[in-house]
Amino acid sequence: MFRLTDKPIDAATLRAELENDAAGASVTFEGIVRNHNDGRSVLRLEYEAYLALANNEGEEIVRAAREKFDILGATCVHRTGGLAIGDMAVWVGVAAAHRGEAFDACRYIIDTVKHRVPIWKREFYTDGSVEWVGCAGCDSPHAG
Repeated sequence: MFRLTDKPIDAATLRAELENDAAGASVTFEGIVRNHNDGRSVLRLEYEAYLALANNEGEEIVRAAREKFDILGATCVHRTGGLAIGDMAVWVGVAAAHRGEAFDACRYIIDTVKHRVPIWKREFYTDGSVEWVGCAGCDSPHAG
């Protein structure tokens, strides 16, 4: 399962949804908004997404992980909208019989989501500047 949300991510509820008596491993990744990037102080950030494509691509990634790895369940939730320092931006959870498959699938999901899903991050810095991060072609006058 993949989904975008503009609400805070409830990691405890998501972990509970993955519970499975056949699982000997549960691996999670939590991406947290930090107060710096590339030597600059960050105040907050915003995520924007092309919703229809992002959801379809995210679902395809989770489905591919289930086929590629011997796992029992997988979930990825990514925030959109404004986030403060310390907020959770993305959560990935994988349940499997063994830890190796759970670790590998979790890493595959987060790495592939960051590479393929159309979600863009804009950072707001303490010096008053605003920049799109990791977004080729997003440096237009309208980005700030």
